[in-house]
Amino acid sequence: MIVVSLTYLKSAEEADRHMEGHMAWLKTGYAEHGFLASGRKVPRTGGLILARGPRAAVEAYLESDPFKTHGIADFAVTEIDVTTAVAGLEVLKG
Repeated sequence: MIVVSLTYLKSAEEADRHMEGHMAWLKTGYAEHGFLASGRKVPRTGGLILARGPRAAVEAYLESDPFKTHGIADFAVTEIDVTTAVAGLEVLKG
């Protein structure tokens, strides 16, 4: 499993200017790049994406996010080997 933590480098208002493109990018991520879940951090300082797939492929796709190309957010990528999950979330394992 890949955990991507986005941290805003610019204001939330600046992020909002690129939100439509970011949301379209996320939609493609779900359809074609193994995204499983995503959402905003609370308080709103960025967001998180959970994905499956080869780390290199996920990292390559991150480069096309409008938040990345417009310098809105910094991305930290962590790969984890999920060994235990509650019923219904077995998809997160291995």
